[in-house]
Amino acid sequence: MMNRLMILMLASLLAFSCQRNPLKVDVSDVELELTFKSYDDDLFASAENLEEKVAGLQAEYGTFFDLFNHHMIGIGGPEDENFYPQLEAFLSDTMIVNLKAEADLRIDRGRLKNDFTEAFRHYRYYFPGQVVPAVYTCISGLNESVVLADSLIGISLDKYLGADFDYYPRLGLPAYKIRNMHPQKIVPEALYFWAMTEYPISTQASKVIESMIYEGSLLYFVDAMQPEVHDSLKIGYTSDQLEFCQAGEADMWAYLAEHNLLFSTKRMDIKRYVDDGPYTSSFTTESPGRVGAWLGWQIVRSYMMKNPEMSLKQLMETQDYLQILNESGYQPD
Repeated sequence: MMNRLMILMLASLLAFSCQRNPLKVDVSDVELELTFKSYDDDLFASAENLEEKVAGLQAEYGTFFDLFNHHMIGIGGPEDENFYPQLEAFLSDTMIVNLKAEADLRIDRGRLKNDFTEAFRHYRYYFPGQVVPAVYTCISGLNESVVLADSLIGISLDKYLGADFDYYPRLGLPAYKIRNMHPQKIVPEALYFWAMTEYPISTQASKVIESMIYEGSLLYFVDAMQPEVHDSLKIGYTSDQLEFCQAGEADMWAYLAEHNLLFSTKRMDIKRYVDDGPYTSSFTTESPGRVGAWLGWQIVRSYMMKNPEMSLKQLMETQDYLQILNESGYQPD
């Protein structure tokens, strides 16, 4: 009786360990003091004495100050003749003022900081020697969602106000983009772009399958940074779209293989299967865009399960995407 009980206990433990997500690591002892600042708060607080306070903003925010003014809102720098009039016009514009008010209402900065801190604890766990970027929030007038430099991430809060925010459809944005313009998307999207910046695709990559696997590695990076976050949020799918991919995985893979698309070097083929869109034209309108990226994600997951000695850093530095495919043992049923 005792032997049978021990066998059952061991079987249960084995089943549990097989189901456990290997990326759910303990980062409670990882020390991190994240730099998280609200540039939008400081900028709007400076509106009444702009010329006096710009030097302080420039000193405090440095590279981000330049990125914001030159690239996000396109007004140049303080040395330019029209800089101050244009910045004053930006801060007094009715739409900008409304966007700022909605961001303050809809986005919890404390929670956002906590989510970034938890994600970058994982980053420090996997990449102990790497610089953890500062995170700055701003209102960009619905320009870039995320901007990056060597040691910073800038987030346009006005691009994440929720699918119900009425400005977005009025501006003609497509529904598939609006669906992902909500606060919960900020951190996974920022992490995805951070990984893309830190680990760009090989200049030698020219095939559909190589872009698929590269995209899969970026999504796996987000997996590692946010192991508790649902897949649908990481890739930006609805639950129905995720179910479509899970149910049709083998068929989609077979279609790409049978039509000789995996090794196609045509730019339009790469865009069709990797870029975002309302759906993937080779399949039904119920399919999501980026099915190639989703399949690449499953390939990378299979590869990492088959090669447990491979570190996340080694994966992100690997640019032989065909080797990942060959060693993944990927064969969807």
